[in-house]
Amino acid sequence: MKKWFVKLALTAIAVFGFTVATNMASSTTAKADTPSYSKIYKVAKNQLGKPYGWGSTGPSRFDCSGLTSYVYRKGASKAIPRTAQAQYNKLKKVSYAHAKKGDLVFFGGSRHSISHVGMYIGGGKMIDSQNRGVIVESVKAPWWHHVGTARVTDLD
Repeated sequence: MKKWFVKLALTAIAVFGFTVATNMASSTTAKADTPSYSKIYKVAKNQLGKPYGWGSTGPSRFDCSGLTSYVYRKGASKAIPRTAQAQYNKLKKVSYAHAKKGDLVFFGGSRHSISHVGMYIGGGKMIDSQNRGVIVESVKAPWWHHVGTARVTDLD
């Protein structure tokens, strides 16, 4: 009877230990795969100063939507449409008042004629690619007409 109890106790301890180890590994893997603002911001920041190129998707030069699609592909393993208009059409709209870091901000004549996109980084600023290359600038710069804001994905 004593041997049986010892075997049962050892089995229970082994099963408990395996379950705890598996849960810890799963939570670590899930956390590593979860998109975060710090990951996409790091990718975007590393592009600062690179030149503008119409239709360019990186890594040496970018147009505006080429930059945003590159940043999300590399920083969050998330594919988004190639053009600013297609990105605006597909993504979930949020009000600018509720914009979070990592959201995309769109510009143009109207929601049907989007001509520019940047990534919101907080404090009224964005990283975008335009004729001066990849820069940080104000979302409310006088040469841009803000049309909308959209969320690509929830970020940690």
